[in-house]
Order: sequence, then structure tokens, then C-alpha cells
Amino acid sequence: MKKFMDEDFLLNSETAVRLYHDYAEKLPIIDYHCHINPMEIYEDRRFENITEVWLGGDHYKWRLMRANGVQEHYITGDADPKEKFRQWARTLPKAIGNPIYHWSHLELKRYFGYDGILNEQTADEVWELTLRKLKEPFLSARNIIVSSGVTVICTTDTPTDSLAWHKKIAADKSFKVKVLPTFRPDKALNIEKPDFTDFIDSLSMLNGIPVYSFATLCDALKERMDYFSELGCVISDHALSYVMYEPAPEAVVEEIYRKRIRGVIPDAREQLVYKTALMMFLGREYSNRGWIMQLHYGALRDNNTPMYKTLGSDTGFDCIDNYSLSAGLSAFLNALEKTGQLPRTIVYSLNPVDNAYIDTVIGCFQDSSIPGKLQHGAAWWFNDHKAGLMEHLTSLASCGLLSNFIGMLTDSRSFLSYTRHEYFRRILCDMLGGMVEAGEYPEDYEALKSIVQDISYYNAARYIKAI
Repeated sequence: MKKFMDEDFLLNSETAVRLYHDYAEKLPIIDYHCHINPMEIYEDRRFENITEVWLGGDHYKWRLMRANGVQEHYITGDADPKEKFRQWARTLPKAIGNPIYHWSHLELKRYFGYDGILNEQTADEVWELTLRKLKEPFLSARNIIVSSGVTVICTTDTPTDSLAWHKKIAADKSFKVKVLPTFRPDKALNIEKPDFTDFIDSLSMLNGIPVYSFATLCDALKERMDYFSELGCVISDHALSYVMYEPAPEAVVEEIYRKRIRGVIPDAREQLVYKTALMMFLGREYSNRGWIMQLHYGALRDNNTPMYKTLGSDTGFDCIDNYSLSAGLSAFLNALEKTGQLPRTIVYSLNPVDNAYIDTVIGCFQDSSIPGKLQHGAAWWFNDHKAGLMEHLTSLASCGLLSNFIGMLTDSRSFLSYTRHEYFRRILCDMLGGMVEAGEYPEDYEALKSIVQDISYYNAARYIKAI
């Protein structure tokens, strides 16, 4: 029997052990998609206790606590932080098979030097240990980033963001990690949302351009993209229900936009027409600028109406959407390809049944401009567990070139979540090692070294032009 989470955790063959420890373990990290607050990086945030680090905003953990019957008072309420932590410690042992069980213990081991098991009996011991450790300088936000080997962080930012904290970080020569903004224009896209016109008003005031038409909206967004570029932005991101393609004449798009400005919500088809037009504009603009386009889709959000009204979005009440894919993704990519304006694109679906679909679609649009121009983004959200990562990697290997994959990301708001890269690298090395041990790939360590190191770090670095 293997010891729980030893140095060869998740590595089930001699080849896997060698691949991980010799080639993957010490590589830097490119975190090309996350939700870290740049203000906390600049201010080098210190944390009072482990509850702040672990339970402050982590809806992954909140869902498990609710499933364990923990009262909301101990989850998002104003209960004593130590009591909240005890409730989490009581819940964690029941999370067998959940990646959070592994992530939590990896974080305790890597950042706090704790090799034990967190449960109800050890909660006070772990609380006191982490309380002491968090007072030490090496567990400030910046030092966590540096000690984790992170070289680039791409945050997630709305077009109207001032990027003031990014400016301050860039001006601070003592901090060597690149912290780059990501252009996320969801508020411009979601014409059906109640806050759409508020966003348009903010954009108008910011740019000094009255955004009274679809054409002026595009002009205003171009100005914001210029501004983001000045701060090093090379990547965009879109949260979509699904990838739509419903083209229409410019005049029709203009009328839909003006109708919404007058306060009339467009019907479902009009929403698709508007979103298609805006995504086509944005895709072409990203291509012209050499930016990367990320498409995240397949999430059904805010399902629990009473809790949404109480706590708002991103509080643990989202799920996988079972929307049946049409040819929308293919048609959208093809429309950009027709004019030679398909940017580097990363596609993520929250529904794992879409793996083969994505892998075969992106294979239609690869070209000689860059290896892996189109990417199937890392197993996302409800899929970043061992089985989900393996399903993603297996599909990508079966239908495309796994060796050109740009690897893992955190997609997190937590400064301790860089252990997810370790978790991914161990699973990757175990998969590749298993192929070698089974005689499915030769014992060619020069080739294997290149594959492991490229997927773990170098492909991402080249893709976002960080090296």
C-alpha cells in the first residue's frame, strides 16, 4: 500500500516517477487564466488566518459544506473564523474522490509544511500551525506567487476597468512576475442583462464617446483594447452560454442595439444576432492585434433563485448546462477563417461530453502560423479532477496533438491554488508513463522530456509570447 500523498503521489509507475521528478516538478508556472485580484498582489496582502485563505470566496468548498448540512452562517455568514474552519475540517474527510481533498492537503503540505490529515480531530492543531505560519513574511501574496515559481499571471478584467493596480505592479521593479490584464467584455455582450445599459453609460463616460449605436460601441471597445494593450494585454476571455452564430445585415444589428438602448429587451433570436455580430467584430480585432481569444461555455448559472438573491453570483449555485451543441462553434470559427482573421483561440466547455467535439472542430482550423493555434482549454471547473483531466487529455491525444497542449491554469481566486499545476503535472506524467510501461510509446526520454516540459510550461509560454 502506498503512503497517503507521498512524494510519488498519483505516479503509478517507475517511468511516471522519472517523468515527473526529473522533468516537470521544478518547472515555472504560467497562469494564463485566473481571477486573482491585482490589488491584493500590489498591496502584498497578508492573511489573518486559514479561513481567509481557504473559505473567503471559494464556492468549491462552500458547495461541499452545504452538501454536508453545514449552516450557511458558517459558510458565508459572520460566524467566528475558527468555527468556520472547524466546519470545513469536519466536512473534508467526507470528500473522498473529490479533487478538493487532494488540493487542500497539497496546500497544507507545500505552504504550511503540514504532513498530517485534516479532520475534526486535527482542526485545532492545523488552525494554530497555520495561524503562526501566516504571520511569517513568506506567506504574503507576493511571496506565495514567487515561491510557487509563477512567472506570468493573466487576471480577468472588464473593459471599463482602470487597470490602476496593473500599472502600479508594472512600475514596481522589485516584483519580477508579469501581471497582465485579460480583456473580458461579457457586459458588452450580454444585451439581455438588466445592467447592460449601465455598462454602456460607463463606457460612454470613460471614453468620452456617446455609445449610441452598434458602430460606436465597436469604436469604444477598440479604444479600451488599445488601453489594455498598453498594459501588456495579449488575451481576451468570454463567458458564453454556448457558441452562437446567427449572422444578419448591419442594419438589423443596429436596430437591435438601438431598441435595447431605448429600454426594450430583444427577443431570443435578436440576442443571438447581436452577440454574433459583436463576437465577429471582437474576433477580427483580436486577430489584428495578435491577441488570444478564450471561449468558455456550457455553464448554467445562478440556479437557486433564493440564494442568488441573498448572495449574488459566483457563490456555488452553478451547474453544467446540457445544451445540445449545434454547429455554432464551427460556423463561428469558419466565418473568421474566411477573412483570414481567426485569432489564436482556446475553447473550453463545462460539459465533458463536448471533449471530442471540440477536439475535432479545432483540428479543422489549425494552420502553419503556430503549432497548436487552436487549443482545447484545460479541463474546466467541475472537470478539473483526476477523471476529468484524464478524459480531457485522452480525447485530445486521440483526436489531435497532445504534445502541443498549453497545459493547466488555476481559474482561481486563491493564492494557494498553484498546487493545481502540480496535481495536473502528476496526472499528465502518470498517463504518459503508463503508455511507456504498456509498450504504447517508446522509452525515449529525450522525446518524453520535451513533451512533458512543453505541456507543463513551454507551450503556454510560447503561446502567450512570454518567452
